[in-house]
Amino acid sequence: MTGTTRPVAYLAGPDVFLPNAPAHAARKRAICAAHGIDARPPLNEDVASLAAMPDEDAWRVIFQKDIAIMAASDIIIANLTPFRGASADAGTLVELGWFLGAGKPIFGYSNSATPFAARSAAHLARNPDPMPGLAVGGFGLPDNLMIPGAVLWGGGLPITLPEEDRPFDALDVFERCVEAAAQRLRG
Repeated sequence: MTGTTRPVAYLAGPDVFLPNAPAHAARKRAICAAHGIDARPPLNEDVASLAAMPDEDAWRVIFQKDIAIMAASDIIIANLTPFRGASADAGTLVELGWFLGAGKPIFGYSNSATPFAARSAAHLARNPDPMPGLAVGGFGLPDNLMIPGAVLWGGGLPITLPEEDRPFDALDVFERCVEAAAQRLRG
């Protein structure tokens, strides 16, 4: 990032699976732009031949494209809202780790106000525990301790959280995270 160039944010998260993913990404881009950040969501609409490819080729193209977007980005803003379970999306966590390893700033948010331990207990109540007796150390954190630890280490700010649970696709908590990231980047 230079003094005259706007920072580029990789918008990680399972938002790409929403039925209205392109429109949702456009709203997120607009929020970022309003705070002086250029946003790059990892959508696949730009890969025209993807639908015609065999699965064994398609996933590799998507992976390589996402790595290229991450390499060209200055920061990550990750949607860490629980996805298909008690914790954040696994792919998003790989991307978060990539940014941590690259030493690039990390910012994250979640639309869930429910602590990880409570979500884990609720998940176990609905799903049989394949390994009964294992403990989950929640520590009052919003997710597994490595996730808020990576966000705090990488960006110096805790995960942005709502006061109460919000819909998965709500953007008010995202906007607060973007605002905090923009302020942190301005120094």
